[in-house]
Amino acid sequence: MITILRSKNFYLMLLMDAVLVALAYVIAHWLRFEGNISRSDLGAIINALYYLVPFKLICFYVLGLYRGMWRYTGIADLRNLLEAVCLSSAFIFFFILFRFEFQGYSRAVYFIDWILTFVLIGGVRVTIRMVLGRSFSPHLASNAHSVGSPVKKMLIAGAGDGGEKVLREIIETQQHKFLPVGFVDDDPAKKGKMIHDVQILESLDNINKIKIEFDEILIAMPSVRGAAMRRIVSLCEKTGKPFRTVPGIWELIEGKISIQSIRKVHLEDLIERQEIQLDTKEIRNYIKDKKILITGAGGSIGSELVNQVGSFHPQAMALLDFSEEKLFNIEKACRQRFGFIPVSEFLVDLKNRNSLRRAVDRFKPDVIFHAAAYKHVPMQELHPWEAVANNIEGTRNLIKVALEGKVDRFVLVSTDKAVRPANVMGATKRVAEMMVESCNGKCATRFMAVRFGNVLWSSGSAIPTFQKQISMGMPVTVTHPEITRYFMSIPEAVQLILQAGAMGNGCEIFILNMGKPIRIIDLARDLIRLSGFEPEKDIPIQFIGLRPGEKLYEELITEGEGIVPTNHENILVLKGNGYQFDTLNAQIDELIAVAHTYDTAAIKEKLVEIVPEYTPYKDSSH
Repeated sequence: MITILRSKNFYLMLLMDAVLVALAYVIAHWLRFEGNISRSDLGAIINALYYLVPFKLICFYVLGLYRGMWRYTGIADLRNLLEAVCLSSAFIFFFILFRFEFQGYSRAVYFIDWILTFVLIGGVRVTIRMVLGRSFSPHLASNAHSVGSPVKKMLIAGAGDGGEKVLREIIETQQHKFLPVGFVDDDPAKKGKMIHDVQILESLDNINKIKIEFDEILIAMPSVRGAAMRRIVSLCEKTGKPFRTVPGIWELIEGKISIQSIRKVHLEDLIERQEIQLDTKEIRNYIKDKKILITGAGGSIGSELVNQVGSFHPQAMALLDFSEEKLFNIEKACRQRFGFIPVSEFLVDLKNRNSLRRAVDRFKPDVIFHAAAYKHVPMQELHPWEAVANNIEGTRNLIKVALEGKVDRFVLVSTDKAVRPANVMGATKRVAEMMVESCNGKCATRFMAVRFGNVLWSSGSAIPTFQKQISMGMPVTVTHPEITRYFMSIPEAVQLILQAGAMGNGCEIFILNMGKPIRIIDLARDLIRLSGFEPEKDIPIQFIGLRPGEKLYEELITEGEGIVPTNHENILVLKGNGYQFDTLNAQIDELIAVAHTYDTAAIKEKLVEIVPEYTPYKDSSH
């Protein structure tokens, strides 16, 4: 409010509204009495303006009519104006009714005044919007951009809400060097129609038949993914023109689409799955003003956790990692983005319980997100003792200090490889899940786990390897033509983690409804095409065989885990069998002792005792 009062434009707007309110009242009398107004009546009208005008302006101010900018007047502003005019006119009407019973007053005058006030004030605002907004015409835009840097002629794919919003921003912000020349859309009923003077030319299938010249295609369909996006990309590729897209729904804030946010089509756009709609209120309730500790904070999942947790304004954040370089980078990035949030960093090895206890005692977290883990399957097959030490002993150390510190919530980041594990990494993560399940009821701390599939672009994903091979012109190496995986983006994975923390009461394993698994070879081909090459023709694909401990397909649910419904349609909750804390810890002590012998076979045998569904890879002894 203080900022508004300091603005010179505010007083200009106030003066203009005062004149329009007075004018509406005078014209209302003139219309009601057909221009027959005596001097005494005119004097009474002017005297009434001394209280009527200030009262209406106060109502307008209180209801926020002066917070918006007239050059951006829209439907919401006109709705607010209508509410303010109705409220102020109704108050005046009922005041006169109860105070004077309309003796000497004309009811029709106040009805006409109500209409005129809205029409005049709204009309002026819309006129200013039209003048300052510089209504769009393709010919005018072409002339406006003819001098200076070259203009890109843009064809917009999608004549829906997304396309309209992008076009509207180009209209309102003409410094963008784009000239929309037309739309293409699959709805035949839209062909030939206009959106802001830009014509819908053809269907997507006939994009090659368009005679109008264009330089670039913008795919303005933020909700389209998977097979539908693949089809659109294929059609765009046939034109030989560059193409880009607006971000997907999960990337947009409150559904706002901006010309500034358009980007190249990403691999994530080609994955067919309903995206998570977060319950941000639930998440904010347990993060805002709380102290949050994130392990593995410098990793792909951990760093995104830092970014998303910070947006919910925690009281403080603690970043814990064993890598000095990763911890330095995430701490620096966190302070730059969230300078208002106190940040503590801890260079700690999870296997060192004393260092871990010191960090937790000093920070005193309310919530712990445990994202630190060894996760490269072939590497852990060769070094199973390290997997046991980090994924099991390290997790147990963190659980124990969380119990000692009376942490409110503990969320373990797990993996689909923990289901019927065929490798050491999956087996150790399954043991970590079992530990989480066994701890509930020990104190007030709520322990839960989040299980999801492969994460695109994470350090453990094959996608960065494919990208590097493509950039070097090397063959893309795929282990098997039929190998499939569940995939999700890093932001989606973190959203699931945050949502689980809000929903969990303890002893749950949360999984995302990830749709259908995807063949790795299809992803490889998509990535090659998105890089501007043709699979097999420009970049060959080689099959190198399954790696140690690798399965053809992954699962998200194992036998004996019952699905419990939640209020979130895309998140499932699995209730495990429950494990005895003391019995499980005794088995883990034995496993750690065996791990110290560096005997691969013995380590795997002991893992089988704890996780009977684990099927070890037999040819990977080291």
